[in-house]
Formats: sequence, structure tokens, C-alpha cells
Amino acid sequence: DPVAGFRWPLDGVPAVTRRFDPPPQPWLPGHRGVDLASSSGATVRAAGPGVVAFAGMVAGRGVVSVQHANGLRTTYEPVEPSVAAGAAVAAGAPIGALVAGHAGCPVAACLHWGLRRGEVYLDPLTLLGFGRVRLLPLHGPEETG
Repeated sequence: DPVAGFRWPLDGVPAVTRRFDPPPQPWLPGHRGVDLASSSGATVRAAGPGVVAFAGMVAGRGVVSVQHANGLRTTYEPVEPSVAAGAAVAAGAPIGALVAGHAGCPVAACLHWGLRRGEVYLDPLTLLGFGRVRLLPLHGPEETG
């Protein structure tokens, strides 16, 4: 089920170009969010209501983080922020403009959208009611008899 009050951080229903693939251990490489296809300059919107926790540069990329209820925090990069830390935002409120150049992006520009609760990374698509794809068991039901 979708989490009340959350929406896509881009207009429409963007294509997911890279899924959430958390590392088995926090220090190992992985993909701690999803990449959404878009175009340079696209409006990036707060996925849910909250308060801007961070808006600025991290390692040469523009990043915006929004703190939500229930200890949830969403992050958006690479963006040119249009908000400042401490600003209250509604779901869908513009928080910046998408910048091209996200590594591994197969289209003009990709938004990396992340979700954390505390230090634990979660799949942001769960906010929209799209759970992690469950893999079917390798073997069928146990045969009886």
C-alpha cells in the first residue's frame, strides 16, 4: 500500500532506469535508491510533506534531503536546489531542478531518489505502494506422499 501523502518526485510516472539494490553490508558498493529517467532542468518535487534537512553540495553534486514523519528521510540528486534547509515543504512542492550527469544514466538526465529511516536505506518505491519484487522459490511446493 502506498504511504499516505507520498507521490513521485517528478511529474507524471517516470521510468525507473535503475532499481534499489542495497549492499549486503553497509560498507560494500550497492545502489541505495532508485534512478528515475527525466530531462535536464526538470522540476524535482518533494515526494512527501516534511522539512528540508539539507540543500547544498555533496562531493560536487547538488543534493536535497527532506525529513518526513516517522523518521523517514528522502534524498534527491543531482539537483540545483531551489529550497533552503529548514523550509517546510508539501508533497509535490518544487525543491530544485534536475541536473544532467548522474553516473550510469542511460537517458538525458536521471534523478537518484533515496529513502532512509535512521541509518537504514529503504526502497523509495515502497512509499508509492510498489514493494520489492519478490522472487519465486527455486522449487515448487513440497510434494507430499
